[in-house]
Amino acid sequence: MQPLLQPLPALSLWPYSRANTLRQRSRLQKKSGRDRAMIIAPVSRRTFIKSSTALAAGLVLSPAIIGRAEAATLKLKCSSSLPNDPKYANGRVYYDNLVKNLKANGLGEQIEVAFFPDNQLGQEIDVINSVKLGVIDLMVSGSSISANLVPLVGTFDLGYLFASFPQQTKAFDAGAAKPIEDALLKGGNIRIIAWAYNFGSRSVLARKPVKTPEDLAGLKIRTLPNPVITECLRLMGAAATPLAFGEIYTALQAGVLDGLEHDPPTILASKFFETARFYALTQHNFSPLAIYFSDMTFNRMDPKLRDGFLDAAKKAAADTRSHGLAVEKEALAALTEKGVTVAECDRDAFRKRVAPQTENFIRARPESKAVIDIVRATQA
Repeated sequence: MQPLLQPLPALSLWPYSRANTLRQRSRLQKKSGRDRAMIIAPVSRRTFIKSSTALAAGLVLSPAIIGRAEAATLKLKCSSSLPNDPKYANGRVYYDNLVKNLKANGLGEQIEVAFFPDNQLGQEIDVINSVKLGVIDLMVSGSSISANLVPLVGTFDLGYLFASFPQQTKAFDAGAAKPIEDALLKGGNIRIIAWAYNFGSRSVLARKPVKTPEDLAGLKIRTLPNPVITECLRLMGAAATPLAFGEIYTALQAGVLDGLEHDPPTILASKFFETARFYALTQHNFSPLAIYFSDMTFNRMDPKLRDGFLDAAKKAAADTRSHGLAVEKEALAALTEKGVTVAECDRDAFRKRVAPQTENFIRARPESKAVIDIVRATQA
C-alpha cells in the first residue's frame, strides 16, 4: 500500500507575470533530522489541488489508515499570498516563528510544515476555501479574506474602527474577537488559532500626492476583494477597485490601477513602489492578521500532538506581533530611501467621510454591534 501522505512534486509554476519570476527563484529545501520541518515548497496549483483532493477523500474514507499515518510525521501545508521575505512578509515571519516554537516544544521530528508563499497555491479566495475543505491546513492572511465566507468577519474591516494595534489587542482580550471566531468556525469550518498584526496600518500608495478626499477623486485604488473595505475606500473618495493580490503589480505596470492601499512592509517586499511613488498615511485600517486553521485538520490530529502544536502556533503569533510593530518604521524609512514620498494627510477629513459606514454596517448586521461596542470602549 502506498503511504497516505505522499510528498508533492516540485513542478514549475504556471505563468504569473512578475510574481511567477519570484516564485521560480524558490527551490524545495530538502532537510533531514531536526530541520526537516523547514520546507518551502514550490508546486503547481493544479497538481497540488489534485493530490490534496485525493488525500482529503482518503481521510474521509479510511479512518483506520489515519491512525497509522499520524504515528509517523504529520505533514501540514501553510499558505501565504506574500513574497518569501523573512523580514517584511508576515507569512514567512510567522512560518519561521512556528518552526522555532515547534522545535522548542519537542515537535520538530513529529510535525513537518511545508510553506507555500507568493500565491503558489492560488489566489487567497481559492486558498481560504481550500482551508474550509481541509485541502490546505494553515493560512496566514488578514481577516478580510474570510469575510467572503462569513460576512460578520467584515466588522474588522470597517474604516477607522481601530486606532492602533495595541488597542486592537486589548479589545480582543476584552472579548471582541470571540463572536467573530465562533461565527467563522460555525459558518466556514475554519478556526482562528491566534491573532497577530499585519506589519503596519493600511494607507494609500498612489501615482500622485494625496492629502485630502478630493485628491483621491477618480483614482483607481486597488482594494481587497471584500465589500466592506471596498466601501471604505469609496467613501474616502477613491474609485475603489477590488483585485486579487497576485494581480496588483502587473495592473500597476499597465496603468489599470492608479495605486493601492496596504501596509509599508508589504509595499516594500512586493516592490509596488516601483510604479507608484506617493504614500499618504491615511491609516484607515489596522487589519488584524489571522492564523487560519482547518477544522478538519484540527479534528484528525492526535489530541496530544494537537495541544503541543496549538501552543507553538499561538507563541509564534505573539512573536510575529512583536516583529510587526518594529518593522513598520524600518519599512517606511526604506521606502523613503527608494524615492517614495511618505507624507501625512488630513486623516480627520477621511475619518468623517467614512463615519457613516459603521452605523450602516450595524443596521445591516445587528450582531456586529456587540463587537463594535467593545472596540469603542477599549482605549490603547
